[in-house]
Amino acid sequence: MLMVGLTGGIGAGKSTVTTVLAENGAVIVDADRIAREIVEPGTPGLAMLVAEFGDDIVGPDGALDRAALAARAFVDADRTAALNAITHPLIGERTAELFESAPEDAIVVHDMPLLVEGGMTPAYHLVIVVDTPAEIRLRRLVEQRGMPEDDARARMSRQATDEARRAEADVLIDNSGDREPVRDIVRMLVELRLHPFEHNLRTATPVVGDRTVVPFRPEWAAEAARAAARLRHVLGEVATRVDHVGPTAVDGLDSPDILDLQVTVRDEAAVERALALLTDAGYVRDRTSERPLLHWCDPARPLEVSVLSEDDPEHEFALLMAEAIGADPGARVEYSEILRRANREETREWERTR
Repeated sequence: MLMVGLTGGIGAGKSTVTTVLAENGAVIVDADRIAREIVEPGTPGLAMLVAEFGDDIVGPDGALDRAALAARAFVDADRTAALNAITHPLIGERTAELFESAPEDAIVVHDMPLLVEGGMTPAYHLVIVVDTPAEIRLRRLVEQRGMPEDDARARMSRQATDEARRAEADVLIDNSGDREPVRDIVRMLVELRLHPFEHNLRTATPVVGDRTVVPFRPEWAAEAARAAARLRHVLGEVATRVDHVGPTAVDGLDSPDILDLQVTVRDEAAVERALALLTDAGYVRDRTSERPLLHWCDPARPLEVSVLSEDDPEHEFALLMAEAIGADPGARVEYSEILRRANREETREWERTR
């Protein structure tokens, strides 16, 4: 099962994206819809809110009067905490139920407006951000939803900035213009990345990557940061640190487009524990490697993860090598040529033995 987090600022137009994803077989878990479901008439959630905040938060039709609830729940931090203590566990339980009920080969898309604000992006295999400039989102809220401008601005200000969301995006979808190009992009995303990614995870098929040297990409640092955050999420306290190492960690160095992440643990017993956790999470062990090495399954992001104990000399060498080469322009040129030569030799060997 592929777990995808989807988010975007209010008014960004996430529904355009989720509609196409659903049309192409994805299971959509809508956080806003769940938040409404758990307080519908007759639910334990609504009963608990009434017990905490009073009978007059319910309208004549028996439904929750959200404005009345807000007037009582957002007066101070204690009242807001009381609201969250009721709703958050119910939302979490219902969300888990929907995740667990999805088929084994599903692409599950969790549509969650506050994904970035909640610091939850590392929990997903992939994060999609629907990106629309603030001025366009404001206009949509006022003109299409009839929201007062002051209210719209206030709600936008309580969300993450556009920059913060972009930093968490594995896939950034520009939804500032016509819908049809966006729909085409999402269809291609499903076909070329999401379906292969899900298949690779389910079948433990690694993405090894192409060793051809390409020009330096500034995006490597941010991609490595997101990959490292996912590793830390999986490993917890088993990892003492996670570092971006290897050629792509050197600023300005031409390199194969493969990220190298180094996980450091305390001792050899922790190495085995880390390997077990990572394989359970979908990372694939490279049995041909003499050192503990794993590959990831995202067809668009080749990734190699090594796991070393603190007393392994390779651990410190990888960190120092990236630093030393990065500080010497001549060494960067020389190392790029070494990488190109290695790729040429590997290609010749493959052609000879095929």
